[in-house]
Amino acid sequence: MRLAPLRPALLRAAVAPTRQVRPHARLVHTFYNESLAGLTSDQAELRDAVSSWAQSRVAPRAQEIDSTNTSPMDLWPSLGEMGLLGITVPEEYGGLGKGYLEHTIVMEELSRASGSLALSYGAHSNLCVNQIARNGTAAQKQKYLPDLISGVKVGSLAMSEPGSGSDVVSMTTTAKKQGDVYVLNGSKFWITNGPVASTFVIYAKTSPDKGPKGITAFIVERDTPGFSTSPKLDKFGMRGSDTCELIFDNVEVPAENVLGKVDGGAAVLMSGLDLERLVLSGGPLGLMQAAFDFSTDYAHQRKQFGKPIATFQLMQGKIADMYTKLNASRAYVYAVARACDQGHVSRRDCAGAILYSSDRAVEVCSEAMQSCGGNGYINEYPVNRLLRDARLYTVGAGTQEIRRMLIGRTFNEELAE
Repeated sequence: MRLAPLRPALLRAAVAPTRQVRPHARLVHTFYNESLAGLTSDQAELRDAVSSWAQSRVAPRAQEIDSTNTSPMDLWPSLGEMGLLGITVPEEYGGLGKGYLEHTIVMEELSRASGSLALSYGAHSNLCVNQIARNGTAAQKQKYLPDLISGVKVGSLAMSEPGSGSDVVSMTTTAKKQGDVYVLNGSKFWITNGPVASTFVIYAKTSPDKGPKGITAFIVERDTPGFSTSPKLDKFGMRGSDTCELIFDNVEVPAENVLGKVDGGAAVLMSGLDLERLVLSGGPLGLMQAAFDFSTDYAHQRKQFGKPIATFQLMQGKIADMYTKLNASRAYVYAVARACDQGHVSRRDCAGAILYSSDRAVEVCSEAMQSCGGNGYINEYPVNRLLRDARLYTVGAGTQEIRRMLIGRTFNEELAE
């Protein structure tokens, strides 16, 4: 396991628990309930190693990453050295060969340190790397995975368009076959890692008359003539996760770069969305844990009327509600991840995991902000950043409305049989 040689150094780098609440305070102490998590010894070691690295290398920079709206590209090689960028990729291609629960745990711990870095990590490791590993040919894997797994290159996936968000299969970007190349024309919008990625998985219509059955996935390199990006978007949250529009103007892509089957992109897309929703569910868990840890510690340090505000029943109620929402979310997400690792991928529950955890994350982060009073509203404290970051997960990877529709539809389909 590639993490093993790095783990002692990572653990030595861990910062001792901080008990004084002050501006820019970073709490390495966490109320993560190990006994409820039910992790194996290997999974617990993975979590500890990632947590120690993230709290020492990422968390001190989280506020700067947010305020400058800049992705910390210097951290990618370290993620590569630990093997995290190819965590689900088979070892024969340089990955760790781990499951989706491990992937979700990494997503959670990175999110606890910085929601922005974690989102970019998820887009790279799951949406791009995992898709190539699952659907690519041997030649494609050998060509693209090494640099993506090492962190030399950043990956991205693009399916949404200005007029095709929730109704993604209505995309209008086309790919017309001309000899031994496909010529792409159109644009993609809200693309995570768009400004910094070198390797993209792009969905386009190869047979527009076939509707959803005429979509094909392609691997496209950034330096391909005719491929450009618009300026980086200025977002409400996840500000250190660079996002932009992609533009294709007669971009010639070799036929050998078709990912999966021609006109078979919808199956690649939808199966990838299930796993994307699961892995990204680790994001809300990490944000909730960070918000709960900070606000609970704050409530025990902050004094009013001569005693810590945590001694007041209203504050105890907030702490109890945050704690139960967090742990109920984690139990559901982990259960779905374990099922996926056993080969039982449920579209209903992958959607349910991110639906439930993201709603709870917004609630928990909002209550954490309220618990910090006026301090929670200023940028010197992290809770408002956590709330802004949490809001992304209610629209990214499919909106809450689409997730509810998917869940309800699966019951209609089941009962119609």
